[in-house]
Amino acid sequence: MWRKALGVAVLALSMGYFYHSDSELPERALHYLTVTLRNLQGASNTAAVEQTISAAWEALITAPSRQWSRVAVGVNACVDVVVSGVGLLQALAVDPGVGRDHEVLHSKEDLKEAFIHYMAKGAAAERFFSDKEIFQWIARAAAEYPGAQLYVGGNAALIGQKLATYPQLTVLLCGPVGPKLHEMLDEQIVVPPESLQETDEFHLILEYKAGECWGATQAPHASRFIFSHDLTNGEMSMLETFVASLEEFQPDLVVLSGLHMMEGQGRALWEERLKEAVISISDIPNEVPIHLELASMTDEDYMDLIMREVLPIVNSIGLNEQELLFLSQAGGGPHSHMTSWDGVPDVGQVSDILFWILQQHGRTDPESEADLTRIHFHTLAYHILVTVDGFWANQVSAVAAGARVAGSQACGTPSIDVGMVALKAPLKFHTSHSEPRETLTLDPSEPVTVWHRENVSFHLTPVLVCKHALRTVGLGDAISAEGLLYSEILEQ
Repeated sequence: MWRKALGVAVLALSMGYFYHSDSELPERALHYLTVTLRNLQGASNTAAVEQTISAAWEALITAPSRQWSRVAVGVNACVDVVVSGVGLLQALAVDPGVGRDHEVLHSKEDLKEAFIHYMAKGAAAERFFSDKEIFQWIARAAAEYPGAQLYVGGNAALIGQKLATYPQLTVLLCGPVGPKLHEMLDEQIVVPPESLQETDEFHLILEYKAGECWGATQAPHASRFIFSHDLTNGEMSMLETFVASLEEFQPDLVVLSGLHMMEGQGRALWEERLKEAVISISDIPNEVPIHLELASMTDEDYMDLIMREVLPIVNSIGLNEQELLFLSQAGGGPHSHMTSWDGVPDVGQVSDILFWILQQHGRTDPESEADLTRIHFHTLAYHILVTVDGFWANQVSAVAAGARVAGSQACGTPSIDVGMVALKAPLKFHTSHSEPRETLTLDPSEPVTVWHRENVSFHLTPVLVCKHALRTVGLGDAISAEGLLYSEILEQ
């Protein structure tokens, strides 16, 4: 920052010198110096805003008075093969073309169209690939592609890995754990013997960078497209094993994910399997809070069923802007006429949908038997933590910690580097898209903005977005894990 300040001072002195010593200084040169000075001042001011937010987070983020000590996580786990999406598709001799979404992928042509569709939006998505032989052929090509990398994958395993970085926590991970995945897991993670299997499940992660082009398509943001032919995770085969292991492990928090994987298996399977899942989840003792991590889905009937049957029996959910809008579309909620977000999701519209979810499927009414009292919403530019009053504490720290890890993990730095991030959140926003609405202003020195709607509290904080993201896979899982670490559930 001091270099920018020095540059501003030198340019200002230069302009003064030239202006007074040579009244014939060409107007073009003077204009150039003026514009350069303004740009440097703007860059300096921007960096100062990000520095202010980052420093304010550090002061705000404090551990809850009662912390989790044993967390059980399940049930989707795999090995992620991460490659350049455009590079792999070119290696598969696929030509660029027009994007089109597919609920299930049946061919490499379907893969290409779905990849282009989401790359054009800069949005993450996940799909099931129905043909085992074609998938295995693509997987071999991906593993052999120059620069391909293998990582721990699956929401449950990624959340478990993040939680295991905190030495005070004991983490149980239950899911299909093959030899390669077991080797990559943190030593602190406990894996029940019943979870171990002879082979790994592989997921292919096609990444793209902000501004990357393929044919006529240009990505507005860095993101990824995920696909797999994964029947073990697809059928949530480990759910009963997971629930059975809880009696011995005695967790004080359960984190559940993987419901989205069943969607690609077809209606007959997910209708029956979801009923069994609800019975299993209901067997978890009431005093143990459950967080459900949602992920990309396309079948409105399936999402509606999850919303009606699963959301009321969990205490907390985590989701992004794609999943939030799809929940509203599936349930006929606010702004469900929208097909997609136009740029940064409107805070007022997001707030309307979050409030509606808690009203319809949560415990806003004291007479309600629903358990849902917390939603952690994250999008690229900002996060909102929404809680029903009287059930959760330390929300300011929780939402700020989630945003902080988003900026550092995307850049691959241990903490926020203000030179590598940019503020993209709206500086002014409305608390609702309709009445009652309030206009609020983001204050960088107090970067968590709070408002209330009946007995529901909203905590919003901006994200310092990494300018050149190194890896976006698992970012939502890290955000939810970090937010949970700083959250405290109150005794009822």
